[in-house]
Amino acid sequence: MIRKLDMENLTYAFPEVAFSEDYVIATYQAKVQTSHIEKLAMAIAAEQTTGTWIKVGADSLEKTKRFGSKLVALYEVPDIGCDYNSDEPPIYIIQVAYPMENFSTSMSAIETILFGNISASGMIRLIDVAFPKKFIEKFQGPKFGVEGMREVLGVKDRPLLNAMIKPNIGWTPDEGAELFYRACKGGVDVIKDDELMLADGPFCPLEERVSKFMAMEKKVYEETGEHSLYAVNISDSTDKVKENAYRALEAGGNCLMVNVYTTGHDTLKMLADDPNINVPILAHVNFAGTMAASTYTGIAAPLMIGKLTRLAGADFQINGHPFGKFPVSHKVFYRCFKFFTQPWWNIKPMMYACSGGTTQMAVEKIIKEVGTDVMLAAGGGVHGHPNGSEEGAKSMRQAIDAALQGIPVTEYAKDHVELARMLAFLNPDLKKNFDLML
Repeated sequence: MIRKLDMENLTYAFPEVAFSEDYVIATYQAKVQTSHIEKLAMAIAAEQTTGTWIKVGADSLEKTKRFGSKLVALYEVPDIGCDYNSDEPPIYIIQVAYPMENFSTSMSAIETILFGNISASGMIRLIDVAFPKKFIEKFQGPKFGVEGMREVLGVKDRPLLNAMIKPNIGWTPDEGAELFYRACKGGVDVIKDDELMLADGPFCPLEERVSKFMAMEKKVYEETGEHSLYAVNISDSTDKVKENAYRALEAGGNCLMVNVYTTGHDTLKMLADDPNINVPILAHVNFAGTMAASTYTGIAAPLMIGKLTRLAGADFQINGHPFGKFPVSHKVFYRCFKFFTQPWWNIKPMMYACSGGTTQMAVEKIIKEVGTDVMLAAGGGVHGHPNGSEEGAKSMRQAIDAALQGIPVTEYAKDHVELARMLAFLNPDLKKNFDLML
């Protein structure tokens, strides 16, 4: 017979005890009004392993010891004392240790174990996970990452420049190839499909657009000496994604893009782990907001789009920033960047592609925040130039040069007409500064 105290002690441990063993430590946030938070926290821990809401016959002390989780930390924010006088429920930070034996290298299994049923509670948010080194070593992560991307493109020390084809959809392979040529001739390093572009739609077939884009890549290199990548969207139903990848590579493709949060992290991992797919992979962030935008539920953005997507093998990923059109805070931006890039044993850093209203005016601000190991993803900032995509790309490269030299962009524009035209277009009040040029 198992005493109540024995069972409770099996699901409770000091953090240092769990860290000394083979456990994955998940950190949750819960906002709930209860006087029995420890029982609730242990119930959360049990639900994700061997526990059930009613005792079942096949349960045993041995199973709980081997496969059961442990509640290793429980904190209130604020840490309530006798002087607390509020009806507002406190926020609890709960850390649960899961035996590494429960996991596989399947991203689906990892996410289910960490946040499966309890995600439906409506009161819990998964904010971080600490994986043991011996577990992380089972993963390859990005094939290229930050340094590999720089090596492929031959760009050593400046931010990379990305532009998506605009408009988002509706263009033919010939129209897209012309935009590719103009943008890359002007200085764009990476062209990507929009996430709305079908992998192989009737209006813009996959092989045709890849082959025509790559012909333009060769032409630009012959004219400028600069290589460029085309991140072709291969997102599709699960059974077609790898086939699309192979077809893109056979047509000469040199980069792939996948909508990770609709196709799944295991789809990304399948591509990254395939030895026959030896090109950089772009993870697109669309749909992530359904899981990472809430304050009290879902998964924290740095964990989901940073740590988990990097673990699955993306080389670079589109994400927002505070200086564009999406409400991304400085905190989220900076923490996501760190989760993309900070040292993580054998897992290479993943490049952050700053997207969503990235204009020439935002370049200096982004570089000041996170440095030069970023990609600047500018669609309108390139294709929206009054004189077309080539001058738009030149103006973005000029804004990058200005930031690297520590010269305000409005000053640098006085000697660079492409940049001056775009700044005047973005902010008509600046036009008077460049009247003699324009």
